[in-house]
Amino acid sequence: MSAFASGSIKIGISACLLGQPVRFNGGHKESRLCSDILSRHFEFVPLCPELAIGLGAPREPIRLVGNPTNPRALGSVNRTLDVTGALDDYGRETAERLDDVCGFILMQKSPSCGMERVKVYQENGVPSEGGGRGIFAAALMRARSELPVEEDGRLNDPVLRENFLTRVFAYAEWQRLLRSGLSRKALIDFHTRYKYQLMATCPVQYRALGRLVAGCSRQSLEELAPRYFTQLMAALKKTASRGTHSNALQHLCGYLKGFLSGAEKQELHHLIEQYRRGIIPLVVPLTLIKHHFRLHPDAYIERQAYLQPHPEELGLRNAI
Repeated sequence: MSAFASGSIKIGISACLLGQPVRFNGGHKESRLCSDILSRHFEFVPLCPELAIGLGAPREPIRLVGNPTNPRALGSVNRTLDVTGALDDYGRETAERLDDVCGFILMQKSPSCGMERVKVYQENGVPSEGGGRGIFAAALMRARSELPVEEDGRLNDPVLRENFLTRVFAYAEWQRLLRSGLSRKALIDFHTRYKYQLMATCPVQYRALGRLVAGCSRQSLEELAPRYFTQLMAALKKTASRGTHSNALQHLCGYLKGFLSGAEKQELHHLIEQYRRGIIPLVVPLTLIKHHFRLHPDAYIERQAYLQPHPEELGLRNAI
C-alpha cells in the first residue's frame, strides 16, 4: 500500500468555495468539505475567473445566453458586456499555467465555473432545457481532458466524492512517475498496481488496458504512455457499482484461499454478499480482507492501489 504525502498534492479550486468574498454579490459559497476536511490533505490553489478577467466584487452578474453547446457569457443587465472570450482565454491560460495541479473543484451552476447543467438563456429570456457548461470550465476541461474535475455540489455524493479523489491520487502518482523517468517496466508496474481498481470501476476498459500494456514492447513508449494515461483516466472516471466492487473483492479473496479456514472463507464471502446487497458499506469487507493479508502477506496484493487508493483517515469508503 502506498504512503500518502500529506499536503503535497495541489488541487485548483473556485476561490468562493474556500470562503473568499469573490462572488458577484461580494459573498462566498464556502464548502466545509473543502475548507475543513480536504484542506488537511491537499494544497488548494484558489482562483476566481471573473475577478481574474477584471470584473469586480460586487459586480453585475453574468449569465450564459444562446446555444447551450456554445453559449456567450453576457451581462444580465448590460447585454453589451460580453466576457466570453476573456473567460475562455483565462481557462486555457490556467490549464497551461497550473500544470502541476492534479485536480480541480469548481463552483456549481456558475456561468464561468459550472461543470454541467448551468442555465443557458434563450434570447426571449427562457432557460434552455438541460443547460450547459461554464465558459472557464469548458476551456479548462478541453485543454486538460485527463484532469479530474468535479463540482462542489456533486462532492456531497459519497460515491462521486470517492471516485474523484481516487482519480486525483492516481493522477498525482502518474505525474510522479513521469518526473522520475518513465520506462516500459515502470508503466507495466503502474498498470499492475491499478489492476483491481480498474476491475472495480470499468471491467471492459480494464481488459482493454491490459491488452494495450501487454503489447507495449511493439510500440513507441512516447506514443503508448499518453494513450495509456488517457484511457486510464477515462476508465477511472466511471463510478464503480456494488457489483463490480464485489467482483474485485472476490478476486482478492482468491489469493487467501490456501490460508483461511472454512469458517473464515465463509465469513468473508458473507460480508461481500452483504455489501453487494447494500446492507453494509465497502469498508467492512475490505477491512477484513486487509486484516487477512496482514497475517498472510502477498507481494503482488501489497502493491494494489485498490486496497488503499487514498488516505484512510478521509473515510471515503465508509459511506459507499
